[in-house]
Amino acid sequence: MTRSRGDLMRAVRRADTKPELRVRRVLHALGLRFRLHRKSLPGSPDVVLPKHRTVIFVHGCFWHRHPGCRYASTPKTRQEFWLPKFEANIQRDARKEAQLRELGWRVLVVWECETRRLPDLEKRFRREFPVAASAHTPPHDA
Repeated sequence: MTRSRGDLMRAVRRADTKPELRVRRVLHALGLRFRLHRKSLPGSPDVVLPKHRTVIFVHGCFWHRHPGCRYASTPKTRQEFWLPKFEANIQRDARKEAQLRELGWRVLVVWECETRRLPDLEKRFRREFPVAASAHTPPHDA
């Protein structure tokens, strides 16, 4: 028996997703310390790096509409439901990012598809954060 789309959508995790775990693994391997899902901040960012006054949202390409990404396809059925849903997600993302910036936080978005190549993710974080060159790199097999 196949699962209905509703069952599949309800099964979507909000925290500790594979992309989020990959981001955390790379940050940790680089010696960066962070907090998770700070409820006291707008939007409860996925990762908070207080020392760097930076928050990271790990966005699923489908739900948050990663521009130009092949994983951000729009379902062919029930577009009257999906299109407003996606637009509301985009508006909410922009609102919480603006609120965080007003509070003095730097906001980074890591897209799900970016977490598929850990070496590239590591390079990005090395550019974003001053880390010791000796910080060991995570295994690239996940």
